Amino acid sequence: MIVSPKELFTNCYGKYAIAAVNVFTMEQVHALFRAGEKANAPFLVQITPAARNYAHANMLSKIIEAASKIYPKTVYAVHLDHGDEEHALDAIASNTYNSVMIDASHDSFDKNVERTRAIVQKAHKKNVCVEAELGVLSGIEDDISVDEKEARYTKPSEVEKFVELTQCDSLAVAVGTSHGAYKFSGGEGIQFDILEDIQQRLPYFPIVLHGGSAVNEKEISRINRSGGALNEGATGVSPEEIVKSITYGVCKINIATDTRLLWARVHREFFRDTPELFDPIVPGKKYMEANEAFMLEKFELLGATGKANQLIQ
Repeated sequence: MIVSPKELFTNCYGKYAIAAVNVFTMEQVHALFRAGEKANAPFLVQITPAARNYAHANMLSKIIEAASKIYPKTVYAVHLDHGDEEHALDAIASNTYNSVMIDASHDSFDKNVERTRAIVQKAHKKNVCVEAELGVLSGIEDDISVDEKEARYTKPSEVEKFVELTQCDSLAVAVGTSHGAYKFSGGEGIQFDILEDIQQRLPYFPIVLHGGSAVNEKEISRINRSGGALNEGATGVSPEEIVKSITYGVCKINIATDTRLLWARVHREFFRDTPELFDPIVPGKKYMEANEAFMLEKFELLGATGKANQLIQ
């Protein structure tokens, strides 16, 4: 059952968080929906512009629609992640998304407000929620590349005015996380003093944490032992920080890097151990099983297991 993110966030605020998972392939969609149904956990399916370019927006939408029928007990929303005006407007017009993100975080405050407000006005006419971003995250993901030196924490003094002027429905903030498998700047992790200040200024307003992957060092080591060359010093958000962030109003936690690392590890090990095989179905099944197990653990960590029933009327 597809539900509005507003309903998801109202139900979870301060108690648990919604996993927002980027998908590119059929295997990832199967694993996510299968885990969501098994855990009775609500979730967001996220599609990036890069994913739309890779698989085509219509193809991804149809895969998600099919998954909702294969796994009819799931409770989910469909979200456009990191879109510009073109992507956001297309998603709104398609009637297949009930949430879009307009990422104008690299602009000045006033320009960010202008661009975000324009999308909000069009989205709300069709009951589509809008996520905005204030502050800039470092790292690399899809087409996003931001040098550590250019990364800026969100200024708590700006959040009230920004939300009031844009009327956005949720706010992604820069509080120390990063896109991709990269170290935190200075190894300091989430800046909870900033997060607390934001929550005090925007009580009960849903906050979004981008760069929410854990970047498991064991996965990176296994990838490298199978022929990979990833940075073994890379790290993500610790489980303890994820759980703590929920109490500060974080309702939506984005996950992308972890499922990509999982894909790389499963396929590298498979072809290393069975070089005589070439059928994509075999490692594909292994990846779906591993991804499902990963998502079950993530739902449990976020406190979302068993919560979907609360959203079914």
